[in-house]
Amino acid sequence: MSSPRSRKIADRIKEIVAHLLERRIKDPRVGFVTLTDVRVSGDNQHASIFYTVLGAENDTQLADTAAALESAKGLLRSEVAKQLGMRHAPTLEFVHDALPEAARQMDEVLARAKAADDELAAHRGSSYAGDEDPYKKPRDVDGDEPEDDADDWDEA
Repeated sequence: MSSPRSRKIADRIKEIVAHLLERRIKDPRVGFVTLTDVRVSGDNQHASIFYTVLGAENDTQLADTAAALESAKGLLRSEVAKQLGMRHAPTLEFVHDALPEAARQMDEVLARAKAADDELAAHRGSSYAGDEDPYKKPRDVDGDEPEDDADDWDEA
């Protein structure tokens, strides 16, 4: 998808397919499908449509939705070709987008790590490992500090 024209075609395909899934496709296997992205090949002959299914608890629901989308592919392609007005309609490929599941798993891992950090913080002491103020202070210019460092250099 290197050209702006391809991006416009992809956006338009996404709108058309989403509208058709909402209004014209009456298959009960198509649940709450959300189109996340559409990618068109450089020659505009192939479109990969990424989708997620809201509320799908098991793999059978995902498989039913994939089968319903595959069975509606011909109607969707002909309607996309009609509305785009292109000489050659792009072939449509539906790909289940695993990004939301991966994000949910990542959130769970981060929540467990935060809980472990909070547990370690509760067991940790409240005193500092070193000095309370680890930053160096400027030397006292008034001359109140004795100059022990000068004696060390004279002995060597």
